[in-house]
Amino acid sequence: MSEEAATVTHIDLALVDECIERFFVVSSARARRFGRPSEELWRVLRRASMGGKRFRPRMVLTAYSGLGGTDAHAAANVAAAYELLHTALVVHDDVIDRDWSRRGEPNVAGSFRDTGTTGGLALPTAEHRGMSAAVIAGDLALAATTRFVEASGVTGDRRTRLLEILDDAVFASAAGEMTDVDLALGVMPSVDEVLAMERAKTSVYSFEAPLQSGAVLAGASDQVVEALGAFGREIGIAYQIVDDLLGVYGDETVTGKSVLGDLREGKRTMLIAYAATTDCWDDIAPYLGDPDLTEERATELRATLETCGARSAAESRIAEHAALARAELSALPYELADRLEHLVSELLERVR
Repeated sequence: MSEEAATVTHIDLALVDECIERFFVVSSARARRFGRPSEELWRVLRRASMGGKRFRPRMVLTAYSGLGGTDAHAAANVAAAYELLHTALVVHDDVIDRDWSRRGEPNVAGSFRDTGTTGGLALPTAEHRGMSAAVIAGDLALAATTRFVEASGVTGDRRTRLLEILDDAVFASAAGEMTDVDLALGVMPSVDEVLAMERAKTSVYSFEAPLQSGAVLAGASDQVVEALGAFGREIGIAYQIVDDLLGVYGDETVTGKSVLGDLREGKRTMLIAYAATTDCWDDIAPYLGDPDLTEERATELRATLETCGARSAAESRIAEHAALARAELSALPYELADRLEHLVSELLERVR
């Protein structure tokens, strides 16, 4: 992204943070009327919403400013809706995965579990408290998303369309999450089934919907909104494959993500789905999903995934979807297309 574009986004992101902070200040004040448990819930949820890269708001603002939008108040509120949606889905995802931490720190469930054990609760009871709090907190964040669209001040057909896009994103993500749960329990899915799940679960709300929302807010034509949705779909799929690739082969000091986690979990990624179709699978399957997998054994698994062609197949699909995303840029105004071209280049640079 150019220096000028980055500056504009930086200013707008500060406004997004202000919208989110104002929301939590008001909500925390409301919580005091209901006592300590409610206050604690909002305090922990507020912390969970902080410190992110604001990636989804960036997508909203990139599309909006790239199409000539100038209403900073409206843009910041719509962008904030997608950040709170991300918070909600992450909190719920941790419950589904039975995770107690995120990025090395207690998540919402972990925070309430820990304060429960500190207060003298037996561990099973404290864990139930933690999971219950996370479900409630995620629900609160999810409910807040439409309030931000309302706060944008947009009316008429644009307001209706923004709410439809947001609702479609929530619907798709729920479908993808449920599919993810079932894929982990049944027979090994195909590569296309894995990518379809990841697109629904993450790509729609992270790329397609935010980009389209920014375009609708800017008053763009249906053609531009459609092209941005197609771009978001393809770059979102590529992004998910990159993320899964880095989950096995990445540099933890750069990504902040363990390169043992996905292997120990036995996560159904494109790498694994592809490997399951090869003659190397018998050398991989016994160790995949082992919570005590050693670094030495993981190194062997990585080598086998390369030998069987899984890594090169993933890299080829990344390039394929990136090319399809780039093909959609011709339907967009030059300034916006240029910004999105930088996004594609940055994505491909992550796997070089």
